[in-house]
Amino acid sequence: MGERGRFRLLARLCEKCWNTFANEMAATEGATAAPRPDPGPDDVTWFEPPVCPECGALVRIYPTNYDRWVSLAMVELSAKDVPEAFRWRLTRVPDLSPVPTDVVAVRVRGIDPLPGEPVVPAHRMMCAGGPGSPSRGARPGGR
Repeated sequence: MGERGRFRLLARLCEKCWNTFANEMAATEGATAAPRPDPGPDDVTWFEPPVCPECGALVRIYPTNYDRWVSLAMVELSAKDVPEAFRWRLTRVPDLSPVPTDVVAVRVRGIDPLPGEPVVPAHRMMCAGGPGSPSRGARPGGR
């Protein structure tokens, strides 16, 4: 067994138990995005920013602290404007180097942020093409 997660000692689990735990967390939090492409150091090929396959909007894809990936909105909003289930923060992974080496998305939970504090909403909160959205033909009230 070894340490898992992007922060030290998030959990000490075997590979099977870690994947079960991380997959359950990802399903609960909506962290089901595909990983960003990882170009090699010599790759100079241009690639476009990722877009949502449902609505075509630009998204930011970040790894979570439990090694899954989440699509985030391109803007920060005040916490009061984002429902609790969709609040994320971008956090640098602690490292010995003063230069940030990695940034991860961490769900805001436990202590609620102040109403004016900025958070990054999950893209699924803002997606215009997802299930139940007006663009998919859903009507208010479920009629």
